[in-house]
Amino acid sequence: MPLKKSITRKKLHLRDIQCEGYSRDDGLWDIEAHIVDSRTYDCGYDEDFRDTIKAGDAVHDMWLRLTIDLDFLIHDVQAISDQTPFGICTSAAKIMQKLIGLQIKPGWMESVRERIGSETSCTHVMSLLPVISATAYQTMHVALREKQLQQADDQKPMILDTCLALSSDGEVVRKRWPEFYTSPKSKTQEDSS
Repeated sequence: MPLKKSITRKKLHLRDIQCEGYSRDDGLWDIEAHIVDSRTYDCGYDEDFRDTIKAGDAVHDMWLRLTIDLDFLIHDVQAISDQTPFGICTSAAKIMQKLIGLQIKPGWMESVRERIGSETSCTHVMSLLPVISATAYQTMHVALREKQLQQADDQKPMILDTCLALSSDGEVVRKRWPEFYTSPKSKTQEDSS
């Protein structure tokens, strides 16, 4: 169902993000994101680098690929900035190599910020990281489920407590993973201790 109709308005900006996941022949996984920003009007930022950016043309056109394993460990990173508003922006793609060796897990963006500061990175490429992490899980879902079935029964699945539907005190966990279900009352007691 679409959003309710708004009042009369004028579209000014379009951000288009596409993210895709691939299984590789070597057992790793590529998760790729592409971001394109465009305006409905002509604009300019750095005339020495790029002439006026015409309405509909890309202000930002950037790519990011993370190569990961089933433990969400980052093995390789590729970042490319095809279109940027300032000449210096293209050099920010190189800093993304510092992600190699990090593991995508709860709180991982804090680790990213420790390695890559905002003064050396690109806001737009960095904004792709949460999209990539969500796409990674969706891409590897079947393989992760198979891996979980091979693990010891007492290991809590990594996905639990990552969202409302998969809260350990929720109905989905009670049905699918009863051994890890905590009633709302017992969870409240745990939080207060």
